[in-house]
Amino acid sequence: MARLGSSQWDEGLRERIEQLQWQIGQELLQENVDVVIEWGTWGREERDRLREGARALGARVELLVLDADDDELWRRISARAAEDPPITREHLAACRTAFEVPTADELALYDAPRSSMQL
Repeated sequence: MARLGSSQWDEGLRERIEQLQWQIGQELLQENVDVVIEWGTWGREERDRLREGARALGARVELLVLDADDDELWRRISARAAEDPPITREHLAACRTAFEVPTADELALYDAPRSSMQL
C-alpha cells in the first residue's frame, strides 16, 4: 500500500486491493495454479467465504495458522518500522482480541497441508 502512496490504515483501499487479489486468485485457481491468501483472514466468516469460493473452483484448501506471541510480534513490528503512523502495543492488543482463532471444527473443514513446513 505504501508503494501506491497510501497508508496501511486506509481501509477502503485495503478492501479494494484484497478484492482485486481474490479476483486474480480465482482466475489462477481456474488454471490449476496454487494461490496463497496472506492478508490476514482474521474472522471465520471471511475464511469460510474464501474456502468455499476456492472449493467451488475445485481447489484444495489448506489453512496455516501462524501464532507468535505478542512479544515476538512487537519485536517484528519494531524491527520493520514501516507503519505510518506506527502500530502501538495497544493496537496489537486490540488486534489479538479481534482475531477469531480457528476451532478444531473449523480446521477440520480444510485439507491437510501437503508437506510439513518450518515457519
